[in-house]
Amino acid sequence: MIRLAAATLTLLLPALAFAEPAAPATPPAEAVQAPVLVRVRVIKGSRQGPASLPASMAPLKQQLSKLAYQRWEQLSERDYTMAVKKTEFVQLPNGDHVALTVQDADGRNVTIEVALAQRNTQSRLTIEKGQRIVHQVSGEKGGVAYFVTVHVAPTGP
Repeated sequence: MIRLAAATLTLLLPALAFAEPAAPATPPAEAVQAPVLVRVRVIKGSRQGPASLPASMAPLKQQLSKLAYQRWEQLSERDYTMAVKKTEFVQLPNGDHVALTVQDADGRNVTIEVALAQRNTQSRLTIEKGQRIVHQVSGEKGGVAYFVTVHVAPTGP
């Protein structure tokens, strides 16, 4: 099988060597996507202690109540203006970094890749503009885990 593929490639290479290189495609002006406004929070969930949720995290109450953690603390918050295929890095308290990349943005939805090199994990999440997701980005250690929340702001009229 490998010999057959190598033989086929050998036959095609001379023809490809003389082919004219294709001109780079320029995207039409309407294909350029507008920047995406993204708010990222790093939060800590804990199984220990009395249940608590800071007032600043009240919009997350419904999503957080479905998780196994009862005590929540916001550790950081930052707004980004992101372009498609641009990566921003968020540092976690345990020293890990979360890479956030906007993979696609259409009129109503944004697909964001959340990657952690230290854990060799990647997730692609599609979020409707104006909505938010909560994504666990660390394993639980001592009853504590870290999460990022990603809120995609609506833009335009």
